[in-house]
Amino acid sequence: MPEQDTADHAAYDHDHDHDTADHDTYGRLITLLDTASIPYELIDHEPEGGTEAVSALRGHPESEAAKCIVLRVKVDRKTTRHVLAVVPGDRRVDLDAIRTLYSARYAGFTDAATAERLARAVPGTVLPFSFDPGLELVADPDVVGRPRLYFNAARLDRSLVISGPDYARLAQPRVERIASPDSGPGSSRSPSPVSA
Repeated sequence: MPEQDTADHAAYDHDHDHDTADHDTYGRLITLLDTASIPYELIDHEPEGGTEAVSALRGHPESEAAKCIVLRVKVDRKTTRHVLAVVPGDRRVDLDAIRTLYSARYAGFTDAATAERLARAVPGTVLPFSFDPGLELVADPDVVGRPRLYFNAARLDRSLVISGPDYARLAQPRVERIASPDSGPGSSRSPSPVSA
């Protein structure tokens, strides 16, 4: 169950003058969870969007974080798709797997402005949910299988935790093996729109 009710969240946001697009996304997320009766917990913390740092603030291993990355996938010369890739926080997106999944010529990180427009959140606060029909959601099976899944709740100062299976039921991502086995060279920690 939520730690506070939705009315308390709305009052908190209003009192702290958080009237930006990312907090509209926060309200939409909370409404979605409450309407679906999905149990969740909220965690307030210092503002942080990087996976490693925010995982430490929340007190859990990086592997339990949902790392959310907006990608640009060029299927052919005329067709570009945008994909929200969700992988465990200690892993990176396997761009070759994305390219293969879409039979694409190219897969790479999108620019920050496009990511913010499609994800309806600023970098570091991107949710593992898509509220835009132009943003396809793909999650690694290691994300949806987590007993506890942590992510920033469309805000740098508040995170949310739900179960992976509840996340999968609610978000309905395409579940595919898209995470590389480790976070070695070329990881998604390069300058890109990333959220945990």
